[in-house]
Amino acid sequence: MRMVAKASGVSLAGLYHYFDSKEKMLFLIQFRTFTALLNNLREKLHGVDDPVEQLRVMVRAHVGYFADHLAALKTCSHELDSLSGQAYDETRAIRKEYYELSRSIIERILDAHSPGNTFDRHVVTMSLFGTLNWLYRWYDPKRDRSPTTIANQIATQFLDGIVGAPQAGN
Repeated sequence: MRMVAKASGVSLAGLYHYFDSKEKMLFLIQFRTFTALLNNLREKLHGVDDPVEQLRVMVRAHVGYFADHLAALKTCSHELDSLSGQAYDETRAIRKEYYELSRSIIERILDAHSPGNTFDRHVVTMSLFGTLNWLYRWYDPKRDRSPTTIANQIATQFLDGIVGAPQAGN
């Protein structure tokens, strides 16, 4: 809380005026982040029927959001287990909705383009999230390519790995 207060230019007492605990602040960061991600993804997927294009949309939305919110990505990637009770349950539920929407896209791709594969779909989905959620460790918006370019490369690499998809959309 002291680091957050210092970084935000607010006194520690002022910070506790807005957040009654560190857990409440952590909950709000995670819940609002995943609510924004989920709502944004649903909006961007509207009218997109092809699962390969849906995956590209999902990756671009995820990378685009977190390229602008790297600190939130780090928090969301590492701090779910710091929550407890209702805060944990609500955060886990919204994260699960986001995961399940993403997994459903991956499952449709595998069913359509690689029906005989033996990939564990949970592992495939978590592999994609592992790639996406490590962005905060290496992405520098001042140095690296645009979030869209990076997202397109990640999506292509992922698709090539699971179904050998062509290099469309770069």
